[in-house]
Amino acid sequence: MKKQLDPIGKLLGLRYKSHPWHGVEIGPNAPDVITVFIEMVPTDTVKYEVDKETGYLTIDRPQKFSSILPALYGFIPKTYCGDSLADISRKALKRKDIVGDGDPLDICILTEKEITHGDILLQAKPIGGFRMIDGNEADDKIIAVLKNDAVYGDYNDIADVPHPVLERLKHYFLTYKDMPGHIEERCEITDTYDKKTAFEVIQSAVSDYKEFINKLLFE
Repeated sequence: MKKQLDPIGKLLGLRYKSHPWHGVEIGPNAPDVITVFIEMVPTDTVKYEVDKETGYLTIDRPQKFSSILPALYGFIPKTYCGDSLADISRKALKRKDIVGDGDPLDICILTEKEITHGDILLQAKPIGGFRMIDGNEADDKIIAVLKNDAVYGDYNDIADVPHPVLERLKHYFLTYKDMPGHIEERCEITDTYDKKTAFEVIQSAVSDYKEFINKLLFE
């Protein structure tokens, strides 16, 4: 027997789109397999990001230099880079000044498929990440593979990724904020971490998100 849908709920579902940060679940099998919202794809020539208030993709800025995104890029829903996540970097780097950047946790997805546009959800397997510091802010980049991808789907840890692919990703993240005439270095990738640490970072970001929402609701 087919489950009957609530008519009002069905109409609301047609009328309103879930906010990709707050209205989408990370998935029941997280952190092994997670739901990811994709903002950008390799063919994009401007930087898109989700508007935090409306949930719509907006143009953050045109790329001033020829900086090609080498993977799908987006964030993990219902995550927040707060104090718990920043504490992982503080301990790893023995620095007391690091704070979270206040954004959802960034992620890039390796796939052999040509995905032509963002504003989509997909299932991915985290396999590692970059510990990236922007000024004094923790700005981790989780690295994942598209679930069941023909080429990358069997990768289970960052050690499985060819070195040139990782170097290409690093180069992008270290240069995509560059502006003409700007010479001050703001971002640094201090190290590349494995799947175990990536899981720890994701779980910390989920915990930070819950605390972030509780503060919004009750303060």
